[in-house]
Amino acid sequence: MTGLADIERHDTIVRVGETRLPTRYGEFRAVGYLDQHGDEHMAVVHGDVTGFAPLTRVHSECLTGDVFASTRCECGEQLAAALRDIVAAGAGLVIYLKGHEGRGIGLVAKLQAMRLQEEGLDTVEANVALGLPVDARSFDVAAKILDDLGVGEIRLLSNNPRKAESLRANGIRVSELVPLLVEPSPENLAYLSTKRERLGHHLPQLSSAATTSAKEAARLASAPLPFAADARDGRPITPDAV
Repeated sequence: MTGLADIERHDTIVRVGETRLPTRYGEFRAVGYLDQHGDEHMAVVHGDVTGFAPLTRVHSECLTGDVFASTRCECGEQLAAALRDIVAAGAGLVIYLKGHEGRGIGLVAKLQAMRLQEEGLDTVEANVALGLPVDARSFDVAAKILDDLGVGEIRLLSNNPRKAESLRANGIRVSELVPLLVEPSPENLAYLSTKRERLGHHLPQLSSAATTSAKEAARLASAPLPFAADARDGRPITPDAV
């Protein structure tokens, strides 16, 4: 039997369970994994995903958005849209990554960052003010899960080019970055604008939205990029200028 010590020693993941998962979106197969840090992850698979490049969503855990339907982010809406799109396509999968709450800073720290955002900081500035990384996530586990499932090439449901870069650096062919756009709302417009202007996300739907003030837009546009991600291991580097 494989234990956590064995997983840590080999810097890998192990499949620990599998079951049928009927949902309101359609029929899925849930496959559970344990990684070398003791974090649990899940692949939610619809249909046969081998032999072609299936639609794939690599989704970071977001309790506030995924479970409580917070409108401060678009995470819950993106997850629902991905599941619908995958079922409509006939096959595909979602990899749900635990330990990614608040771009990897954790739930309590994310709540603290939200409070700072209410005081005028954007999501990047709030993390830095707490002495935390702008983005502490790594997507190497997702690549290992895809490899375990026999999936070497995907069409990635994401607006984040850095996510595609990280997966490619870990041996996954990303043939297409498929947009997963959510209509902005007054609650998440500033959050989405920061993702576009400071984190490099492709969010063309913001161009037609009633956006932030001209002063705020100019500030975001002139602000330095907050980090340069090492796509091979997912480690962010936060410059002193932020």
